[in-house]
Amino acid sequence: MAVTVEMHNVGDVSTSREIIALIEHVLSDKAGAWRVSILGSRANDNWEMKVEGPKGFERSYTLLGSADEHQPQAIARVVLQLLPGRAG
Repeated sequence: MAVTVEMHNVGDVSTSREIIALIEHVLSDKAGAWRVSILGSRANDNWEMKVEGPKGFERSYTLLGSADEHQPQAIARVVLQLLPGRAG
């Protein structure tokens, strides 16, 4: 299991560290190599998140600041919901 998290243009360094730690925790028991990138926008409060994993797994999601989706716990929940094999 390998997890790589990249964050760009998202502001606060301490919040970024918390987000990275939570994403690593969410993916820690998942097999294969995982890559999560979060790119902030200078034009609006949306962040684009991309999750890539084994066997060609790839999902994208727009995190809306106006919906409090920039909060570390909210981002961890979204990552968990995007994972393959998740019912619901």
